[in-house]
Amino acid sequence: MWKTKNYLILKLNKQLTLFILCTLTSLGLAAQPSPQAGFFTFPIKPGVRNYLSGSMGEIRSNHFHGGLDIKTDQREGLPVYAAADGYISRVKQSTYGYGNIIYITHLNGLVTTYAHLQSFNLPLAEFMLKKQYEKKTFELEIFPEPDKFPIKRGDVIGLSGNTGGSGGPHLHFEIRDEKDRLYNPLKYKFTEILDTTPPDIYTLGILPLNIHARISNEFARAEFAAKKVGSTYTLADTVKAHGLLGLELQTNDRLDGAANKNGTQEVTLFVNGKAIYQHHIEQVPFEISRQVSQHINYNMFKRYGRTFQKAFVDYGNDLPLYRANYQQGRFAVKPDSIYEVKLVAKDSYDNSSTLQFIIKGQKPVFTAMQAKAVKQPKLTTEILGNVLKISASDTSSTPQNVELFIKGKAMVLVPSYIRNAASVSLYDLRGGLPDSIRSCGVSQAFSFKQMVPPAQETEVKTDFATIQFGKESLYDTLYFEAKQEADVYTLGDYFTPLHKAIKVTITPPVTYKDKTKAAVYFLGTGRGRGYEGGTWNGNSITFTTRNMGKFKVMEDVKAPTIKLLGKSPNQIRFKIGDDLSGISSFNAWVNGQWLLMKYEHKQALIYSEKLDKSIPLSGEVILKVKDVAGNEAVFTTKI
Repeated sequence: MWKTKNYLILKLNKQLTLFILCTLTSLGLAAQPSPQAGFFTFPIKPGVRNYLSGSMGEIRSNHFHGGLDIKTDQREGLPVYAAADGYISRVKQSTYGYGNIIYITHLNGLVTTYAHLQSFNLPLAEFMLKKQYEKKTFELEIFPEPDKFPIKRGDVIGLSGNTGGSGGPHLHFEIRDEKDRLYNPLKYKFTEILDTTPPDIYTLGILPLNIHARISNEFARAEFAAKKVGSTYTLADTVKAHGLLGLELQTNDRLDGAANKNGTQEVTLFVNGKAIYQHHIEQVPFEISRQVSQHINYNMFKRYGRTFQKAFVDYGNDLPLYRANYQQGRFAVKPDSIYEVKLVAKDSYDNSSTLQFIIKGQKPVFTAMQAKAVKQPKLTTEILGNVLKISASDTSSTPQNVELFIKGKAMVLVPSYIRNAASVSLYDLRGGLPDSIRSCGVSQAFSFKQMVPPAQETEVKTDFATIQFGKESLYDTLYFEAKQEADVYTLGDYFTPLHKAIKVTITPPVTYKDKTKAAVYFLGTGRGRGYEGGTWNGNSITFTTRNMGKFKVMEDVKAPTIKLLGKSPNQIRFKIGDDLSGISSFNAWVNGQWLLMKYEHKQALIYSEKLDKSIPLSGEVILKVKDVAGNEAVFTTKI
């Protein structure tokens, strides 16, 4: 039916075809065929063997990778071909993100995107250049009418490049629908990509999900290396555990003839022969792609750069990727019971690898062994879910109780087990937030302020800050800690993700002469400083952030730097930079006429492009560069 309907449409004239297409798409009625080989033309070197550096569903820092990264022979300038008939519906030029990108809407309502382009093909390039000069800006996004740029399958629409946030020359190619849901392009079985290689499985992670759970008699996340025996992966030994558990899998996929580690599209968990969980990364709604933070072990990803996909649906995760049992993939292990566990990882071409192992139920036991020699008592703490885990290293030969104080009242915690030289005590934080703990003659204070539930608006007030959480700020319950040390504010834990922004008001202990130059910066964990901004009201500043961690108000009083790299009648080039708030704007004039400057932030490079290539640059050149704080640098020269 779909082929017949579109055959008739294609018989109409161009204007009527585009009118019908636009109408059907806007109404959401355009047909969307099932993925089939040959439906789309491959956008790079069609008909020739190609290779990928990235695939659909790979884990990025705050989203799922939405398409294919197609290798371009480690160079720029390869022709990029339109995947099917349609029209250019959106074009954007930016120094960040996708860089130069084209969106083509097709007769079936699907949209293909072509990102990080070096340049657009004519007549689109001329149209964009004129618009940039009209609006006097490099950053530009337009939505052409359907009859403005009609496209035929196989048309060259531009040249491949490395613009925007690209880490090297390649083409980023996506397939979306009219609701911006991202589809896996490999389901169209491009003959240019070969994949008969099954995924690799590296490591199994097991999480205790309640206070009674144990792995190897310990309340802690445990890792087990997978080893390949024949065509199947297994573990070195039986896993002994107890209580409610959640599994995680570290796995990657490789395509034939390529060393790149790509993402796996599907993981299925079987326990005693029954499938209790599956995720299939096939259609990811763009607007909630950030929930990847709950799909993976975010802590491990941020601390160590290791990607573990959860084999259970965690709280606050609304991604439409899952099929799971009533416990959402979690399962309880009972003493003296045997559980045959199987995890199957599958790629886009249905190549699969299997990890099989045994979990044996083991009732937790307390062994009062003598601790190893400890020179000095020490307390360490960790929060796992709702549980505060306290490890007390002591010089005595017998384990000591822990005193926990809530609003000055003491509670005695008896150790649950001994691990190496430390006795471990567990406390459910839902019973109240502790002020401090004491054991072995050592005390430790906490900076807990409030338990913040998810899915509701909550305001936390401290002596030094007011923090407002929205309904969608959190994925799960947060045991919020905050403290102020001099002019540095620690708000929550850097390794805990936020879904949407929180609003914070602080009153810095420092007075600033010019508050327009003072703003909030996120300090992260290293030496980097990320501009958060803020609005002043008296001596207080309010800002929004999607990060938790350390913040500081800092002044940016230095103007950006400008360095001339070269000038000629054809082009002028500069290197620009800023030491704190970042580049906000740049404008150049030659003899009073505005000149377009293109910006490549990875190289800190701006360079001119003339509207009329036949007219040489000649006369006085003025370049003005501003940073976000409003400091301005001016450079003048002559050509």
